[in-house]
Amino acid sequence: MKTYKTAESVCAGHPDKLCDYIADSILDACLYRDKNAHVACEVMAAGRHIIVAGEISCAAKIDIRSIVRVALSKRGYHSFGFLIHVYVRKQSADIAGGVNQSVEARNGDTSCFANLGAGDQGTVYGYAINETSDYIPLPLLLSHNICKRLDAVRKDNLIQGLKPDGKAQVTIEYVDGKPSRVKTIVVSVQHEAGKDMDVLKNEVTAEVLYPVFSKFMFDKDTEILVNPSGRFVEGGPKADTGLTGRKLMVDTYGGLGAHGGGAFSGKDPTKVDRSGAYMARYIAKNIVFARLADECQVAISYAIGKAEPVAIQIDTFGTGKVSDEILAKAVRNIFDMRPAAIINRFSLKSCTFADYSAYGHFGNGYPAWEHMEQYEELREAVKKYENDN
Repeated sequence: MKTYKTAESVCAGHPDKLCDYIADSILDACLYRDKNAHVACEVMAAGRHIIVAGEISCAAKIDIRSIVRVALSKRGYHSFGFLIHVYVRKQSADIAGGVNQSVEARNGDTSCFANLGAGDQGTVYGYAINETSDYIPLPLLLSHNICKRLDAVRKDNLIQGLKPDGKAQVTIEYVDGKPSRVKTIVVSVQHEAGKDMDVLKNEVTAEVLYPVFSKFMFDKDTEILVNPSGRFVEGGPKADTGLTGRKLMVDTYGGLGAHGGGAFSGKDPTKVDRSGAYMARYIAKNIVFARLADECQVAISYAIGKAEPVAIQIDTFGTGKVSDEILAKAVRNIFDMRPAAIINRFSLKSCTFADYSAYGHFGNGYPAWEHMEQYEELREAVKKYENDN
C-alpha cells in the first residue's frame, strides 16, 4: 500500500526562526550570568521593529538590545536597520514559589531532585523512528538538511544573490510503511532582485539538492519546485511578521509525531514545555535504539508546582517487541522525569540553547538529550517485568 508523508523546515533567517534565535540568545546570556535565572522570553519581528517581552528574573543585568543586534547580524540581517523595543518584567512571585518549592517538598520530601516543581502544567511528547540514523522521520530530516545547505551556500557565496529567508518541504512515498521514493521537493529561497529564476533553479538543484539527497536520491519523476510562487525578493520580517514559538513542527517531528502545544525557545529549563519534551525524546530514542520498538511515542503529563509527572503513556504503534504497558513500567523504573533530575542529567543550565533554535531540537547534532546511554538498563528492566508477568 502506498502512503505519503510530508514535512517542512525553514532557514535560520526565516522570521519565526529569527525570533526563536533571539529569544534563546537572551536565555543563554541570562543562564551564563545566573544559573538559577528564570526566563520566559517572547520576541516579535515586524518590519523594522523587534519587540522583546516576557518575564525574566536574573541576578545579573543583561543588555538585551546588544544581544538582539548580535543575533540579527549572525542571521544575515543588518542589525542597525531595526528598532528594538524591550518590555520585560520579573517572574510572578506566585509562579516562582510553586516552582522553587514543589508540592512534594512542601509535604516533607527531602529526596534528591524533589525540591523543584514543574514550571507549568501540560503534556509533552517525545518521538523516535528507526527509518533514519537520527531517529526522526525521513521527510523532516531531508527538509532540515535542505535548509542547512541553503544557509551554507549563501554564507559561502556558492550561489550568488541569496538572502536569509527561505524554507523547504519534502514529500516521501512509502510502500507498506517503508520509504520508497521522493515524490515532491519544494524550495523557496529569498534572492536579490536581479536573480534569474531558471539560473536559481539550476543552482539550487546542483548545489543543494544533489548533495542533500545523495543517500536517498530523487528520480526523474520527482516533482521539484524551486520558488514556485515566482519572485521572492522581499522577505524576512519586512515581508512576514515573525514570532517566537510559531514553528513548533519544525522544532519537533514535522507533524508526524504528537505535540503538546508548548514552545521551547526563550524558556529556561524549569519550564517542562522544554525540559520535559527533551526527556520524552530521550526516552523514545532509547526505546527504539534498544530495538524494543521500531517507532515510539512517549507522553509525559505535568502539574504546575509538582515534581513528579502525573501520567506517562507509551505508544509503539504496533511495532513494540513487548507490550506498551511493560515498556511504561520499565520507563517509570529507569528514568527520573522530575524537572530537577532532567536539568541535572542533560546539564541544561550550561547548555547553549541558541544552537538548537534552527533545524529542529531533535536529530540536530548530539546534545545530551540525543544520547542513548540507558538502553541497556531499559532492556534489563523490560526483561524483569516480562518475567514478573
